[in-house]
Amino acid sequence: MTPHDPHDPDETLALLQQTLRGLPLRRAPATLESRVLGELQRRAALPWWRRSFAHWPAAARAVFVVICAALVLGALGGTAAVANVHSLSWLRQAGGLLTSLGYVAAVLIRPAALPSWIYGGIAVCAVLYAVLFGLGAAVYRTLYLPPPVVEKIL
Repeated sequence: MTPHDPHDPDETLALLQQTLRGLPLRRAPATLESRVLGELQRRAALPWWRRSFAHWPAAARAVFVVICAALVLGALGGTAAVANVHSLSWLRQAGGLLTSLGYVAAVLIRPAALPSWIYGGIAVCAVLYAVLFGLGAAVYRTLYLPPPVVEKIL
């Protein structure tokens, strides 16, 4: 047998494949096969409305999409009716809001226009986020992970 170079990934892969091929095949437990077949039969026996949307008949999917669209339009129309606005005024208001948000984003994106206190606020938020992450990790480690085993040296 030739000496193996641990730094050569091709030799390591070849050695690993040779070792794994030499292992005997193992059969799955008998209970696993029966459980898998039972689950497949149970899923096949489900009615179409209990399966995922992709397994529904095309007509049922089309009706579902139409009903969802009608509900969305009804909700939008209901909010407009409750607010006593004209049919397109909410669209103009949404456009004005998006335009204002665009102006604010344009001002915030230009680095020269940002005052120094905004940079300080971003830095404080980043530090607070790091502290929150650290505290969360410490609490998780304390509450959910088992304590490490320490051996006594006599």
